[in-house]
Amino acid sequence: MLSKRKSKYFKSLQLKKFRQSERLFLVEGEKGVLEVMASDFNIHTLLCTDVFFERYAKSIEKVPLHECILVKQVDLSAVGSYQTNDSALAIVHMPKEDITPFSSGLVLALEDISDPGNLGTILRVADWYGVSQVYCSHNTTDLYAPKVIQASMGSFTRVRVNYIDLGSWLKQTELPVYGAVLDGESVYGENLPKNAVLLMGSESHGISEQLLPYVQHKISIPRVGGAESLNVSVATAVLIDHFASARA
Repeated sequence: MLSKRKSKYFKSLQLKKFRQSERLFLVEGEKGVLEVMASDFNIHTLLCTDVFFERYAKSIEKVPLHECILVKQVDLSAVGSYQTNDSALAIVHMPKEDITPFSSGLVLALEDISDPGNLGTILRVADWYGVSQVYCSHNTTDLYAPKVIQASMGSFTRVRVNYIDLGSWLKQTELPVYGAVLDGESVYGENLPKNAVLLMGSESHGISEQLLPYVQHKISIPRVGGAESLNVSVATAVLIDHFASARA
């Protein structure tokens, strides 16, 4: 049974300040919970319905948990942000950040991405193309916000994300830095390397004046129609696809 005290405590993790102070975050829904159970993330508490517990009892037994609490659907809705969650919710420990520099492959750098849905989708795209390392500016939205976790569809368990001073890092990296800008060279004509940094700017302002000096290669996606701009997650997918083609 879920007590009112625990319900209130778990619900507080929807807010960034409590997530950061407790070093815990929420993962909601059957797919997300199964993804995190199969990962190397450490689960503190599992809240689940009788149906979920019976269906995945053997898997749950293999996961080191502080506590597993059987609850009703209304309890899951009260704690999390999903109103239709009828399966499970996990309270998960945040891992320690690992900023070991990468010297090969494609590394993604994100400056001030503010929309949680965009960040989650970008992680999903990165996961699809095998990009395992993402560096975010400190002003990029919180990785562990419920909407980011939801939009990533489990990819947050496989893509390593660190929040750093991007300017200092870009200044020191030995990888060539490619930046997405509206007036850059067409990506279709570029001979893209296998090892590089792809820098994506904010939804509203693009790459800032502070980071542009570190961009050695300015690239863009040529516009054919009349749209003013592309969503940053869509643009990231298009550009990563071209880098992936270079690796093939």
